[in-house]
Amino acid sequence: MIEPVQKNEELLGDIRDCILPSGHWRMWWLGQSGFLIKWEDCYCLIDPYLSDSLTRKYADTDKQHVRMTERVLSPEQLNFVDIVTSSHNHTDHLDAETLLPILRGNPDLSMIIPEANRSFVADRLQCDYEWPIGLADGIQHEVKGFRFIGIPAAHENLEIDELGRHRFMGYVITFGGWSIYHSGDTLRYEGMSERLKSLDIDVALLPINGHNPARRVAGNLNGREAACLAKDIDVKVVIPCHYDMFTFNTASPESFESACKELNQAYHIMQNGEGLSSESVNSHLS
Repeated sequence: MIEPVQKNEELLGDIRDCILPSGHWRMWWLGQSGFLIKWEDCYCLIDPYLSDSLTRKYADTDKQHVRMTERVLSPEQLNFVDIVTSSHNHTDHLDAETLLPILRGNPDLSMIIPEANRSFVADRLQCDYEWPIGLADGIQHEVKGFRFIGIPAAHENLEIDELGRHRFMGYVITFGGWSIYHSGDTLRYEGMSERLKSLDIDVALLPINGHNPARRVAGNLNGREAACLAKDIDVKVVIPCHYDMFTFNTASPESFESACKELNQAYHIMQNGEGLSSESVNSHLS
């Protein structure tokens, strides 16, 4: 099993003891598509999956979810979070075993979701129906200095509800002059790059596990596709995610890295538990 570069108390110390110069931020990869961003005194937690719920759920099936990387933290340790997101309803992006302890530990927590998923989220988390903040295509909402812009995602299709709202979303998150795009689970679709290019994105967090019908799960960008999308939308730095979690649904970042080099696209490959600072992002551009 892959051991994170930091985990448990060591990682928690790095997160809690982090002192940032004014205007700077730091981000940690928590595994799969989960990231934690610290800016000023606020913490924004993106699509966390910090349990073994899927491993247990599929243990006696022909689609076993065998974990590849040790868990970096338990959700109970994250009792200082201000905002959490879910990009869609799949369990590795909306996990009750992760989110319920986080909700209990953070009574003032705000949650960003696709508006189309409100009923599903309220049922899974047994929370107040009105509590989550729902976004749709182009809708914006600011929470504690973080502004979220809803961007449709195609996992594998641009699925909408009866009111035309997208069930799979990504978010462009702006704060302090910075802009980070977390695509959620997605393939590329018509008009996507033009839309994103207009938003002047600094960092893109993109899945690279690809699309393989034999896995019997919805697919994502592969490494080359993620690199090409990043180049086409003029991202300053692209970071791959959604790999090294489950043995049946992963990919090596080698093709992503090769494509970025070929395209002269700045990139950074994070390790589970690794922190990345805004200063490091700037160094990739120098």
